[in-house]
Amino acid sequence: MIDFQTLSLFCGAVMLLLITPGPNMAFVMSHGFTYGWRGGLTVSLGIGAADIVLTILTATGVTGLVAAWPPSFDIIRYVGAVYLLWMAWKALQGGKPGKNVIDNKVSLRTVFVRSMLNSLLNPKALLFFIVFLPQFVTPSNGMIAQQLIVLGLVLTIIAFVFHALLGAFGSTINRWFAGKERLGKLQHRVLAAVLTLMAVRLMVMSRP
Repeated sequence: MIDFQTLSLFCGAVMLLLITPGPNMAFVMSHGFTYGWRGGLTVSLGIGAADIVLTILTATGVTGLVAAWPPSFDIIRYVGAVYLLWMAWKALQGGKPGKNVIDNKVSLRTVFVRSMLNSLLNPKALLFFIVFLPQFVTPSNGMIAQQLIVLGLVLTIIAFVFHALLGAFGSTINRWFAGKERLGKLQHRVLAAVLTLMAVRLMVMSRP
């Protein structure tokens, strides 16, 4: 089992990484801004689900096998970039002024799936789990796979709480725009811009 000191260091490192501005932060806040607190919370759940999937894949060695195949990085990032551009297009097309399209269950489900896929189609997320988690694993403390799963779950919980708070902050901005028809269009444009910038970032990303 992981000792308390190692776990404490791990939690501190996770928090430092989370507060560093990055694509997930922009993704969560833009969805909270566009769709309200439900949208931000749903995105947080989607990212958390992706983290759990990546944790399991890392513990079983699957992510290592994928990363060892040279073309995998480019395939994942280009698919992810195309997916982000598609989401940007949908953001521009969806949502009439003054209407919050996240109010129905179908939209919530869609946002959850999109946020989960966004994380899974980010090659740096895969590399992060391969490189970051093993640094806090001590072979003498027991099964390595078990330690990786524990670390992944702790990371998922911390990240979910952090992203949920970000989503709530984005929702606060959303309320400022409530009822303002002219400014309401800005919500979807901001989301589309964030998604487009994330897609460009993936396309120009250098292979590690």
